[in-house]
Formats: sequence, C-alpha cells, structure tokens
Amino acid sequence: MELAHSLLLNEDALAQITEAKRPVFIFEWLRFLNKVLITVDVKEKQKKLVEQLTGLITCNPGPPTRKLLAKNLATLYSIGDTFTVFQTLDKCNDIIRNKDDTPAYLPTKLAAVACVGAFYERMGRMLGSSFPETINNLLKALKSAESQGRSEILLSLQKVLSGLGSAAASCHRDVYKNARSLLTDRSMAVRCAVAKCLLELQAEAVFMWTAELENVATLCFKALEGSTYGVRVAVSKLLGTVMASALTPKQAAVMRQNVKRATLEEVLELMSTGFLRGGSGFLKSGGEMLKGGASVSREVRVGVTQAYVVFVTTLGGQWLERNFATFLSHVLELVAHPRATQTHVEAVYSRRCVSFALRATLGGLLGEKAQIAAAKEICQAISKQMRAVGKEENWGEISRFRALQSKYAAFFWFVFVCFLKTVGSPSTSCCTRPCVAPPPGLLETVSSVLLHPSMAARLAAAWCLRCVAVALPYQLTPLLERCAERINSLKSSPEAVSGYSFALAALLGGVHQCPLGIPHSKGKMVVSIAEDLLRSAAQNSRLSLHRTQAGWLLLGALMTLGSSLVRYHLPKMLLLWRNVFPRSQKELEAEKARGDSFTWQVTLEGRAGALCGNPNPLAMCSLTVCLCSSFSVPAVVKVHGAHLKASAAMVRLRLYDILALLPPKTYEGSFSALLRELVAEFTLTDNSANTTTSLLRSLCHYDDSVLMGSWLQETDHKSIEDQLQPNSASGSGALEHDPSSIYLRVPAGEAIPGPLPLGVSVIDASVALFGVVFPHVSFKHRLQMLDHFAECIKQAKGVRQQAVQLNIFTAVLSALKGLAENKSTLGLEEVRKSALALVMGALDNPNPILRCAAGEALGRMAQVVGEATFIASMAQHSFDKLKSARDVVSRTGHSLALGCLHRYVGGIGSGQHLKTSVSILLALAQDGTSHEVQTWALHSLALIVDSSGPMYRGYVEPTLSLVLTLLLTVPPSHTEVHQCLGRCLGALITTVGPELQGNSATISTIRSSCLVGCAIMQDHSDSLVQAAAISCLQQLHMFAPRHVNLSGLVPCLCVHLCSSHLLLRRAAVACLRQLVQREAAEVCEYAMSLAKKNGDNLNITETGLEGVLFGMLDRETDRKLCSDIHDTLGHMLCSLAVEKLSHWLKLCKDVLAAKAGGAVAFEVEKEEEDSEKKDEMDDDTMFTGLGEDDKSKPSVAPRWVTRVFAADCLCRIIHLCENADKNHFDLAAARSDLLVLHLSDLIRMAFMAATDHSDQLRMAGLQALEDIIKKFASVPEPEFPGHVILEQYQANVGAALRPAFSPDTPSDITAKACQVCSAWIGSGVVSDLNDLRRVHNLLVSSLDKVQAGKSSSSQLYSESATTMEKLAVLKAWAEVPGSGPFPTSEDEEEDVGDEGDVLPPDSLIMLVQPELPSLSRLWLAALRDYALLTLPAEFASQLPPEGGAFYTPETIDTARLHYRTSWAPILHAVALWLSNTDFGALGGPEEPQPAPTNTGATMGPAGQVFPQGPPTPNKSHDELVKDRMHLLLGVSIEFLCFPRPEEPIERVMSCLKALCTLFESPRARKHIAEDQLLAVELLNVLHRLLLTRDPPSIQLQVTAVVQEAIRAAHDHLEQLRSAEEAGESAGALGEGGEAGELQPGKSLVFAAMELLVFLLVRHLPRVSARAADSPGHLPSKPQQLSEHGNRLVAAALSILAELPALCSPAGSMTILPTVLFLICGVLRETAVRTLDGSVPLPVPAALQGIKAIITSPLGRVEKTQQQWTSLVRSSLASVLEYSQPDESRPSTDEVSMLTAITLFLVSASAELVGVTPLQNGCMERFRNALNSSDPAVRDSGRCYQLLLSVFQHSSRALSTPYIHALAPLLVEKLRAAEHARPRTHAELQALQEGVKVLEGLAALGEEQNRVQLLALLVPTLISYLLDENAFSTAPPASKGLHEFALQNLMRIGPLYPAAFKTVIGAAPELKTRLENAIRANQASSKAKATARQAQPTVQATPTIKLKTTFF
Repeated sequence: MELAHSLLLNEDALAQITEAKRPVFIFEWLRFLNKVLITVDVKEKQKKLVEQLTGLITCNPGPPTRKLLAKNLATLYSIGDTFTVFQTLDKCNDIIRNKDDTPAYLPTKLAAVACVGAFYERMGRMLGSSFPETINNLLKALKSAESQGRSEILLSLQKVLSGLGSAAASCHRDVYKNARSLLTDRSMAVRCAVAKCLLELQAEAVFMWTAELENVATLCFKALEGSTYGVRVAVSKLLGTVMASALTPKQAAVMRQNVKRATLEEVLELMSTGFLRGGSGFLKSGGEMLKGGASVSREVRVGVTQAYVVFVTTLGGQWLERNFATFLSHVLELVAHPRATQTHVEAVYSRRCVSFALRATLGGLLGEKAQIAAAKEICQAISKQMRAVGKEENWGEISRFRALQSKYAAFFWFVFVCFLKTVGSPSTSCCTRPCVAPPPGLLETVSSVLLHPSMAARLAAAWCLRCVAVALPYQLTPLLERCAERINSLKSSPEAVSGYSFALAALLGGVHQCPLGIPHSKGKMVVSIAEDLLRSAAQNSRLSLHRTQAGWLLLGALMTLGSSLVRYHLPKMLLLWRNVFPRSQKELEAEKARGDSFTWQVTLEGRAGALCGNPNPLAMCSLTVCLCSSFSVPAVVKVHGAHLKASAAMVRLRLYDILALLPPKTYEGSFSALLRELVAEFTLTDNSANTTTSLLRSLCHYDDSVLMGSWLQETDHKSIEDQLQPNSASGSGALEHDPSSIYLRVPAGEAIPGPLPLGVSVIDASVALFGVVFPHVSFKHRLQMLDHFAECIKQAKGVRQQAVQLNIFTAVLSALKGLAENKSTLGLEEVRKSALALVMGALDNPNPILRCAAGEALGRMAQVVGEATFIASMAQHSFDKLKSARDVVSRTGHSLALGCLHRYVGGIGSGQHLKTSVSILLALAQDGTSHEVQTWALHSLALIVDSSGPMYRGYVEPTLSLVLTLLLTVPPSHTEVHQCLGRCLGALITTVGPELQGNSATISTIRSSCLVGCAIMQDHSDSLVQAAAISCLQQLHMFAPRHVNLSGLVPCLCVHLCSSHLLLRRAAVACLRQLVQREAAEVCEYAMSLAKKNGDNLNITETGLEGVLFGMLDRETDRKLCSDIHDTLGHMLCSLAVEKLSHWLKLCKDVLAAKAGGAVAFEVEKEEEDSEKKDEMDDDTMFTGLGEDDKSKPSVAPRWVTRVFAADCLCRIIHLCENADKNHFDLAAARSDLLVLHLSDLIRMAFMAATDHSDQLRMAGLQALEDIIKKFASVPEPEFPGHVILEQYQANVGAALRPAFSPDTPSDITAKACQVCSAWIGSGVVSDLNDLRRVHNLLVSSLDKVQAGKSSSSQLYSESATTMEKLAVLKAWAEVPGSGPFPTSEDEEEDVGDEGDVLPPDSLIMLVQPELPSLSRLWLAALRDYALLTLPAEFASQLPPEGGAFYTPETIDTARLHYRTSWAPILHAVALWLSNTDFGALGGPEEPQPAPTNTGATMGPAGQVFPQGPPTPNKSHDELVKDRMHLLLGVSIEFLCFPRPEEPIERVMSCLKALCTLFESPRARKHIAEDQLLAVELLNVLHRLLLTRDPPSIQLQVTAVVQEAIRAAHDHLEQLRSAEEAGESAGALGEGGEAGELQPGKSLVFAAMELLVFLLVRHLPRVSARAADSPGHLPSKPQQLSEHGNRLVAAALSILAELPALCSPAGSMTILPTVLFLICGVLRETAVRTLDGSVPLPVPAALQGIKAIITSPLGRVEKTQQQWTSLVRSSLASVLEYSQPDESRPSTDEVSMLTAITLFLVSASAELVGVTPLQNGCMERFRNALNSSDPAVRDSGRCYQLLLSVFQHSSRALSTPYIHALAPLLVEKLRAAEHARPRTHAELQALQEGVKVLEGLAALGEEQNRVQLLALLVPTLISYLLDENAFSTAPPASKGLHEFALQNLMRIGPLYPAAFKTVIGAAPELKTRLENAIRANQASSKAKATARQAQPTVQATPTIKLKTTFF
C-alpha cells in the first residue's frame, strides 16, 4: 500500500501485483492523490497525470473508484492548466455516445459520465458553451441506459446543473421533460436520482414551480406509490421545496421572468390531493369518489406528510408563526375529510400523519413562546368544533357528520397532546418553561371535550389533561378535585361518567411522574367514587355499561399509586372483586343458563375491568373457576350475538396479561385448558380475519433488521413509517383500543401510549403467555402442539397461510426463548423432530420475515438442545441444501440458518463446521447475479465472525479481501449489501483486536485494508453505510488509536451531526464520545479548523463542537443520542474546562441567558419598611434584561432541559477547578484565567437559573448557588483586608433566594432554598447583622409556615412533600446555630463562643434567640418522630396510629427518607439547646413540655403541633430530663450502631458532636454516670464505629466522647465517695469492688479499655504484646505517626490514665498492669527524635499519665501496697530497659526517656524506687546522657534540668546517692567549657542550665559545707570570663557565657558573702580576673548611657510611614 502513495501512479509496482489486488492499489493511489493534489504544485507533472487518470477511465473502474477518479481529474484541471480539458471532455462524450451495451463496457461508460458531472460541478461556466452538447449527449444516453446507468446519468446531470446555475437555462426544459417520466421508474435508485436532479433543477427553472407546478405535484405523488424509505425522503424533499419555492420565489428568478406567484391556499390544496387521493389522476378521482373507491396508498400519504414538514421547514419558523392559523385549519380539514377516514384504522393513520407533521414543525421551528401562542390557536379551533357538536340534538342517531366530527375532535386532541409533549416533555416531569400557567382557556376547552360523544375524543382530552398535570404538577390536585366534583354532579350523563373517569384515571396515572405526589385523601376520594359507580351500575340500564367501565377503570388507575395507598383500601376492593366472578363451578354453570345479551355485556366489561393489572382477584377466587368462566364465553357469544365478541376478547386479553405476571406454578392445573385457548387464539381457529402478531420483530434478533427492513424504526420518521410495516394494523396504535393504557406507564421511547387494536393485542398476549407456559408443559403436550401447528399450516391457504405461519413462528420463538431462560431442554427425540420439521419447512418460505424467524428458531433450538450431534445434523442439512439449490429463496434461508447456528451455539460449539460454513458463505457472497443472496450470505458471515472470536483468525485475510473486492464492485444502489459488508468489516476488526497495533507485514496489510474499506463506505451515498463506516473507524480507534487519522475523521463526524438521518447522527455522536475520552483537545481543534474552512454551510461557529452539541440537545428527542451527547460534553468538560475556563463559562452563560429566560421581578409586600423595600427592589432589578440576543438571529432559544444541563455543567466546572488548582479560589494569586475572576458571571448564572420558571432549572440554580457560597465563602478580598469577596453579592443572593419562599413554590424547591440560606448564614460572609436579616427573614417566614401547618383544603402535594419542606426548614435553622453554642439567657450572651473574625460573637445567636422557644419544641417533635420511624418492623404496632408531628401514617415510607437526611443537624442543635438551658429548665415560661416518647404529637385544627398524652404539669423536671436524655441517646446509639456505608461523614460527625455537647450539661453527665449500662453500651457502639469508619476526624471525635463519658463517671464516683462518711466503705467504692473483678458487658472500665487498646494497637501495632511475640513478627523501626495519629494516641493515653481512678483499689490493681504496660509501650514507640526537634504529642501525654498514676492515692491503700510497689518498680524497670541505647531503636529520644525516669524518681517515694538495681540503672542513664556524644542530647539543657529536679527532691534518702554519683561528673563537664567555649546558642543554654544545677547544690548544702561547694562553682564561673581584648573579638555565644558568668558571680557574692570571700581570697588570680571583668563592664555601661541621652535630638524628624490601609 505504501507504494501507492506517490503523486504519479507507480506503474511498475502495479504491474508486479496480482490482478485481484490491482483495483485496491489504484483506489489507494486515487485516495492519496485526492489528499495531496490541493497542496502540491502539479505544473510539470500535469500532462502525465492526466494521461494516467484518463487511462483509468477505460480500465473498468468500480463505483467508488470512478467517483474518486472523476473528482481528482476535476481538481487537477481546476488547480492546474485547463488546456486539455476540452479534449478530455470530448473523450468522455465519445465514450458516452458509444453504442456498446455489453455489461463489460458499462463501467467505462459510467466512469465517463461521472467525469463529465465532476468537471461541470467543479468548473461550471469556465467550460463555456460546451454544455448544450454535453447535456443532450447525456439525455440521449439516458433513454437507452439500464437502471444503474440511468441513476448515474441523472446524478451527473444534477452536478452539471449545479455547476452551471442559471447559465444552463436553455436546457432546463429538456432536462425536465426527460427526467420527469423516470420519477415512476421501477428501480428505486433511479427514482431517488431523479428527485435529486429535479431538486437541483427547480433552483433555477422557474417553470417547475409556476406553470408545471400541478404536474410536478402529480408526478411526485405517483413516484411515492410503492416507494421505499429512501425514495420517500428524496421525493418529499423535492415536493416540499418546490411548493415552498412557489410560495416564496427567489428574488433573482422573479426578476428575470415575470411570474405569477401561487397563493398559500393553492399550494396547500395541491398537497392535500396527494394526501387524500394519492397518485391517481384528477379526472378519475371524481368517479371513484362517487363509487366510494379504494383508499389512498399509504406510501403516498406518508410521503406527502414528510413533504409538508419539508415545506414548512424550508419556509422557516417566522413564516409558521405568521401563518399558523391557515396551516392548522388546512391539516384539520385533511384529517376530517371522508377519504381520510374510510375505516377506523385509516382514520388513525391519517391522524398520526397529521400529528407527526404538526409535531415536527411546531416542535422544531417554534420557540417556547410561539408554541404557547400556537396552543391558544388550537384551543380556539377546538372550542369552535365543540360548539358545532353541541348544536346537534343530544340523543338519537349519530349522523355521518357527527362521526366525522368525532374523528376530527379526537384527532385534534391527539395533535394537541403531541404538541404539549413537544413543549413540556413530561418524560422529565417538569413544567414547560414559559408556561407558568397553562394558556388561558386551555383547561376549560380540554374539559369540554371530556363530554364529547366520541370515546376517542374523550380519551384524548383525558390524556391531554395528564400532560398538563405532569408538566405543571401544581395543577394535578385541583384537576383531580374538579373531575371528581363533575363526575358526582353529572352522574346521569353516560358521556360525563365516561369522560371524567378517563380524566381521573389519566391524572392518577401521571402521579408517578410528579415527584411531589398528591394528598393521600385524593386516593380515598377516588375509591369512594369508583365504589359508588359500581354499586349504582345496576340501577339504570342506560348507564350500566359506562358506570361499570368507569368504576373499574378508576380502581385500575388507583393501583398505579403503589402499595402504600392501596393497602388501606384492600378490603373494599376485595369485596368488589369477589362479586364479579362466580364463586364456584356450580355458580358458573347456573350463570351460563341465564341473562340476556346486555347483562352479559355489562358482566364481561366488569370482569375485564376487574382483571386489569390486578393479579389479586386470581389469587383470591379459585383460579380454575376464573379460567373456566373466561373460556366458556364463546358459547355465550354464539347464543347472544357477535357484538359480545369485543368484550369477550377484552376479558381474555386481561387474563393473559395477568397470567404472564404470575408464576406458572400457581395455575398448573389449568394448563391444558389454557393452552387449548392460547393455541386457538394465535392459529386463528375462531377468527376469520388474517390477523398477525406484532411481536415477531421483537423476538427476532436486533441485528437481523437489515434483512427485515425494521431498521425503519430507527429513523426520525418512525411514528409514520410504522404504518407501512407488513404486520396487521402496524403503527395504528390509539388510546381508544384499550382505555386502560391511559393510566399505565408509557413504554420507553414512545411519546403517547398507542395500544394496538384489540384483535392484534389479544394475539400478542397469547403468544407472550405461550412462551411463559411452554417450558412448564409435559413433553407429550409439547409434541401434540407442534404437530397441531404443522397441521394448521398445511390446511390454511394463500394469505391466511402466511398469517397463521407468522403467528405460529412467533409463538415457537417465544417458547424457545422461554426454554433458554429457564435453562430447560426441548424434549425427547420426537419433540425435536417435530420442531425441526416445522422450522426447516419455513427456511424455504418466499416471505423473508418468515425465513428470518425460521433461522432464529433454528439457532434457539440448537441452544436449547445443546447436543453436538443434533447441531451437526442441522448444519449438514443446510450445507447439502446450499450446495444443490440454485433458487434465491432457499440459498438465503439456509445461509441465514448457518449464521444463526453459530450465533447461538458460539465459536466452540460450532468450531468443527467453521471451515465449511465460511467457504460456502464466501462463495455465495460473490454471486453477483442476486444481491439478495449476497446480502443474506454476508450477514450470516458477519454473525459467524462475531461468534467465533479468535477461532476465526485464520480466515481473516480471505474474508477481508472479499469484503474489499465487493465494496469496490457492488453498485451503490444495493445499499443492503454495503450495510452487510460494513457489519463484516466491523466484526473482522473486533476479531483481530489489539493485534492491529502491531507492525508486522501481515498486520499492516490487514490494517490498511480496513482503513481502505472504511474510506469506501464513508464516501457512500447511503447514510446507513456511512454509519457503519463510522462504527468501524471507532473500533479501529479503540484497538489502534495511532493509525486512525483524526484530522480527517473529526470534520467528517461534525458534518454528520447535521445529517437528517438519526442513525448517522447517533453513530457520529457515539464515535465522538469515544474520541473525546482520550483526545478531547485535538478533537476540538479539528472541529474548529473545519469551521474556519467551510464558514457558512456548517453550524460550527466560534463556540466550536461543544456549541453544536448544546444546540443538538435542543432538537434531539432520541434518548440514546441525548445520553451520548451528555457524556461527550461531560468528557470534554473534564478535559478542557479548566484550561479554557472563559470559553466554557461563556458557553454555559449563553445557554442559561436564553431570551425567554431573563429574571423575574417579584412584587414586594407593602408592610415592609421603605428602606428594606428599596433594597429588595434593587435586588430584583439587578439582573433583569440579561441575555439580550441580537435580534437578527431567527434561531430558537435553548429549551429548558438544555438549560438544566448547562446549570449542572456549571457545578461540575466549579468542582473541577477546585480539584485542579487551589489558586482558582485566590484572588491575590489571580492569573489570566482563574475561576475567581469569573465570580460575577457565576453568581449571575446561578441567579438566572434560580429565578427561572422551570422547577428543574430552579433546583439546578440553587444547587449552583450553594456550591458557589461554599467554595468562595473564605476567599478574601485583597483590596479590603478583613473582608471576603462574596460580600459584594449579598443583594444578588437574597434576590435569588426570595422567589423560592413564595407561597406557591413547590416543596422541593423551598427545601433546597432553605439549605442555601443556612449555608449563606453559616458561611460567615456577611459581617453586618442587618444585611443578614434579608435572608434570615426568609427563614423566619418559612418557620411560621411550619408552625401554622397547611390546612388540608389548600394542600396541593402529598403529605410527604409537606414533611420534606418542614424538615428542611428545621434542618436549616438547626445548621445556623451550629456555628457557635447557644446562650443560656440574655445576660450571658457576651461569653458565647467566637464566630471567627467576621461576626460579633453573639450575632448569629441573636438571630436564633427569638425563635428558640418554638424552634426547640419543633426540633424535639421532629427527633421524636425520627426515633419512632427508626424502630424495627416488629415494633410497627407501637407507632401512633395517627402519625407523628410531621408525617402521616400513609406516607410513612417516603417520610423516613426525609427524616434520614435532616435528623443529624437537628440532633446537634437540640443537644446544644439542652446543654445550655440545663435541659430546658431555663427556657422560661414559653417552653412547653413535649410529649413523652411513646406517644406522637398530632396536628391541631390549624395544623399546630400539640403534644399528646397526660397533661404536662404531671411530669417533674427530672422525668423530663430523663425522657429527653433517652430520646437523644437512643437516636444517637441507634444510628452509630451501624451507619450505612453511604451515610455522609457529616451525619456521623453531627451525631458525635451532639453527644459531646450533651456531656457539657451536668444533668446529662449525672444521668449517664448513674446508668452505667447505658454508658457501657455507648462505648461499645463507639468501638464498633471505630472498626468500621476510617476518617481521622471521626476517630478524634469518638475519643472526645469517650473522654467525656469517663470524666462524667469519675465526677459521679467522687460525689459518692465524698458522701460516704465512713472511711471503711469508701475504699470499696468504684468498679471491681473488694474482689477486683471487672465484668465484660457491665463494666465501663472494661469497655473503655477495649476501645482504647484497639485505637493504640491500630496506630502502633508494636505496642501489642501478642503482635510482638508472634513468630512472624520482625523487629521493625518505630514508625512516625501522622499528625492525626499523634493526636489520637495522645487522647487515648490521657483517657487510659484516668481509668484506674474509676476503680476500687482492688479493681485498679486488675487494670493497672495493662495501663502501665500500654503507656510504657507507647512511650517506647513514640519517643523518637524528629527532624525539627519537636516532641511528638503522645510523649507528654504518656508522661502525664505516668505522673497521674504514681501520684494517685492508690499507693496509700494498705491492702494493695505490695502489689502497687512491684507495679511501679516494674514500670520503671521497663522504661529503663526501653531507654537503653539499642541497634533496633537507634533514633530513641533519650531526653524524653530521661524525663520519664525523672518523673518516677520525683513522684514516687524513696522506698519504691530506691532499690539498688533501679537506682544504679537510673544513675547509668543520667551518666550516659551527660557523656553523650550526640549533640541533641549533650547540648540539651533538659538533662541538667531533670538532674536538678532529682537533686532537689524533698526526700534526702532518694537524692543523696544521685548527688554523690553525678555531681563530680557535672563539675567536670562544666570545667571543660573553659577551653571548649560554646559555639552555638544551644551549647550556651546547656552550660547555663548546668551552672544552675551547681547553684542549686550550693543552696541545698548545709552552712558548714558551703565553702567546698562554692569552691566548685565560683572558679568554674570565673574561668568563663574573657579579658577585654578577647571579648571584643569573641563570637556571640562566647560573649553570652561571659555575661552570664559575670551576672551570676555578682549575684552569688551578696548571697553567701563569707564563703565567697574565702574562696576568692584563696586564689588571687581569680580575684584579678573578676575585678578586670567588673571594670570593663562598668565602662561599657557608662558609654551606653551617654549614647542614650544624646539620642532624642536625632528623633526630632517625623518618621511616619504611609501605608495604603485606610481601615
């Protein structure tokens, strides 16, 4: 392939390769040439190139090659010299004129045609006057050409016309005359080509849309007859465009010829003839109409519908707005026309077509405001219609006119509904954005149609109401009430009963889409209406039927509300159900014998209704009776007439649907009767119509759609193309076929429920149930049924045989699928044979759908049987057939059979047949005579490649070369072949997989072949083939990303984003989604380069690819596509948003600031003061008038769904910036593009979203606002120190929040806004209380709402929504005081904890203080509710029957979720309040006493919370305290026992902080200390929490709680001890008693020890003796703990040291060994030197613990004296051992160890630690420290300080040995400093400390020894003095020593004058040194004093330095 990459064709290389590979080589060269021609200079090589290229024309090039060849030649001439262009043109014309018609010459002719087209397209008028000859030449050739030639010539003509433009006017008529007849050509490819050619022609040929307009229309209608999808798209585009041109001709064309414009009425009239009469001529139609002739062909109707859409789209949105009324009345006339409504199915089809046209135009072209205007227009038309209906007489015969009217109105509703769906897509359950209220008159108009005589109209109106309610959830409850009221007042009108029950059912069905639900009472209301209707049904025969239907419909709809509601009404419903069915076999027999046809009809309707969606009646009344009663109906029908058939069928349908939901075991006994019925149903035994099931497609494999044509379902025209599918009534779904669909959930992907006609639905249900039952039936019955199927097929003939066969195959497939899912087998040999015979017979069926089903069934059988021999025989049968058969049918059927076998058995199961299968299929794929055989063979090949996986690797090369050959030779009109080639190529790429990255020769060849294949498919004209090419490239990119050229691929994908084909757009977005995950930046660059190149013809603007994707979100409705666009934008955002911040923020801002979206000004209440009023007006006008679009753009503003996505993107950008770089939140460090610089934009966007009309957008906006507040709260404002940057946006935040607190705001938004309020108040941004009041007032108003309660009359949403809102308000209030504790009373407010620098300390409290009395009551009520709701299920009976303070018993399940999110902050707030008011004792008179825990609190008349139970005064304060303690501790312990893993850390922290706060209250401490088991349980729970939760913050908080608990117990014990006067008994107080035994589970000390040991061992594993002794334990270095670890261990040690005090003396002896062992162990592990010389936190904690234990009174208890002594000695011995320098612990901190030793010596008595071994050890450690070579120890003054404390010990017995042993060493060390003077400050300090020790010794000595002691001290000090000369040059440390010595000497002299004199006198040289030093010192002091006096004169000049702080 590399040899092909040269400017000139490498002819030598071409000659050397084989014949087969030459076309590929040539194509690859042409591809290369196409890329490089525009970039190189071709002057000198042009001649040779032209020769080579024109030479290729005659080398039989294939379709892709000729296309590229023509393109290259044209490019070459347009950039090089044009001398020889006419020669080449003549040469091509000669070839075209050639009379040779043989197939061999055809490729040459086609290549010449392609070249001519390309020349004119590229060079146009430069070719001058040669065009008439060329055009005539092409037209002549057109007459004699075959189909491939015709389409190629027409496409070439199109290019000629487009290149020449108006210059070719002289030839336009000739082209038109020759082309128009071909519009009805039998070849569909030719029809497409003509349509494209004429479309090009009409741009300039005025006559086409003036004189010839009617003829063009008629031709188009004829072209649509019998057309394919491609033809319909092309012809409708032509028709629509011509009609649009006729209406608004192009200026230039009008100027040239004086034309008469067509009027809108004429144009629409013309199009309607196609819709109503089809392609028949105008003359015939009159006569036919009189005869009531055949209906119009469906293809024409669908094509014309598409043409309407093209017509309106071409004219544009503004035209539609102006002419909507005319257009609307026109389409309504269409659908009311008698020809459009000849049968019910036809009427439904017409309705669907018109509704599609309206939805496509209204939905796509109009903005949201224009859509509302259109809705009003539709309303007016409907009310006019209803008036016309009303004028007729009320009863009697419904005339023909009435029938039409009814269809008209029914259709109308359909359209209106479609339209509503477009405006406010309820699938996302949200308000249509501008539609804050429905258009005036809408609801009245809709309700009026509920009384329409036609059921279809009533149902449509009901569905419309459901759409309104889902779009505007606040309308749901009022609508329900209104319908209920009307149905009660109009009980006597059948239409009213029916219409309003439909409306009620529809509204109930929509509840699941409204998250806030409906009040529970509405369910009760509906039940009573339904019960009333059913009970009164028998009273009036005129109304019986309607009332029965209505009653059951309402009960069915009620079922959709879920078990929580149905549970309450079950007894009533069971009673009603029981009365509908006979109770026993006897009753059943009696029933058959009586009754007339009307009672039977009512009975059957009742049964059908009772069965609808409720399996309950079946579980209740005996199943057999129920089944029998349903199956005995045919006999009744025979007796009473055929009009009962529909009712009977409905009963069966309901029964089948229910049985399919139940486990088959429940009706095992009735299998035989049931199967008889099911088989009769789908084999059409009792059914004269040839009805076919609609399930076959869904049961066949999705991949087989290319063979069945069902890919049509994946287009934008799916809703109308469905009409053309072959199965019965396909696409004719309508509500009136099954009224229950009005409340059932809409199937995914559909806009409106469209149940198929009853006949089809029953067959579908029977087939589905057959699949469920079949696996549970015995083999004997299976065999009987299969034989019966064969018999049925044999007996039926013609069309009926096809129908029966289709149904039977669907059932068999359904059964086989059921077997596979149940992992059952098919059965014995006979069953298999019978099944095989059935299936094999259909493989030769002429119907392709049946062949597909048979292939699928064969594969499924192989899967179910799973035996190698069986599979082999099936495969062999197909092999034999394929070798012998020559007919297309059996070749296609059996080749698919091979593919399906492999698909279901997999590569390993069918491995032995692989070679044969592949060879046969490769041979079939080359059968050029039949493209159908090629398609099926290639499809099967793709299945085999897919399923064989790596086993196929050996066949990749031959398959790949075949695929390439076919791609280069198969005509492009055979699109199915090309699609299958694409599938094969994709499967091959997957098979080779990651190997594609390799560089070996074979892999390179495979890779380049794949790339060539993709390139050919990318150039194909069919969008499905292009989509296949994209998915192949996507797979290639996954396996070998380096080899896919993004610079070519990305622009191609961007172009496809605007394609009119859904599948192509899907493929393009899916590919982009994969590319941007790895290379987002490159993808965006390539997309932008495309925008720069192409400019206008693409929609990529400066917003780049992301802008296009945002735009697509507005237009696309396909779920998969939208989800992929979301993902693609998400990946781009993650990769690029931080780097291109401004760009992405601008993008989000443009979407959010859409025209319709500006801010809303809210009225301000009159009562507020003027200043406040003014402020608020400022807030609101702040952002109004944002987002002004420039008026020139006609584009539609972004829809609300897109804007919600943009708001989510905003939040993601903030989080991304936070993770990327903290500088984004630092204004001082602000560089070019940091987030903080865009803060005003962020706030503005959040504001726009939060004040929008759409609820979702408001939620997203509030979320964004909360994120902004949290992230920017602490960002300082550099220009104003002490202030933060968010302060300037207070007004905006207030304005954004206020609308959310208006009375009509939905609960979820108010709840979210409360959260934002508390975040804002708690963030500390605002420093002025008055500024905070704006937001604070919003919270106060919401609190009033909570206290008032909502009276039931005004309640719009369910009770759980009210719960959510109230709890959110309480939670927000609870989070405000979280910033600082509560004051206990007004006068104590000064000492409230500080709230940071920003607010005065008590300010937030002042905000909360006035509300506290009511708040505390509500908080306690909420906590009590939560406590009840968390009770396990077995205590459900203890819950108060009337609910709690904030929940009702009906909504208990949903309420739990709301409580779960808000209890934690409330708990913390309650704990704060209780601990600060002494459990409410200081709460003052307002503090009401809440109810005890076991009873709830109920709502009073005004909804206030009233406590229940005994009157409050009976409760003492102590009992109250106890109740509240139990409540708080119960809630906390229950939660901490096992917090769910998904619980946020904040919740756990809140709970722990609340416990800590609680312990601050003396009452709480006392309560917990008294109830020891409670404290033990708390510690056990906390221990468990430590085991399950890792975050250090939680562990620290746990230790804080434990510490508080231990201290509380300690205080309590102290009180008890002091209370016990008798000293004897006091000793035994505390845990352990006399025996010293601690009981696990009851002992607090034991629980605390467990928890603390766990903590210590977790952080310091070597502390554990077990770990140290284990055989696998290697002595490792002590590890350094993190800061958190240090704090935790320190906290644990301090608690540990407090534990002995909780025990009796005996008990303390039990735990002391462990405690001391742990403390010493921690000391050993943590006393490690750090780099910065600091001491780790656990060390002082351990020392503190040692001191606490040694000095405790336990040592003085006689009983335990001996044990105590040995413990203290052992501990000291351990510490001595640990402090011994050792290789395993080289970095031990000796100073800390020495400190510990000193602690023992100083704190304990001499008897304890004075024993010789310990004494020697201690002295040894001191000696080592003093002699240490380590400067850290040697130069640390700490050693000397410790020594001093030992020397100064009060007990001489202890200190004397140490003085004797260590003082000489000390003196020696100090003396040495005379010669080795200190060099550092540390050394100097150490010497000073040493001197202090000597001084201390001198002070300790007795008077007679004083002289000896001073004789040691004074000479040492004097030796430190320097003479004058040395002093001036000495370093600072040395000077410091001199000064220190001098000061000390001057202090010692006066202290001990006699002794001092004696010492000085004894040594004269000392005296002189001292005197010299004193003199020098005095002289320097004088000099300093004079200098000091002279200084003030200098200071006279001012020395103020200016700084720019003005605060």
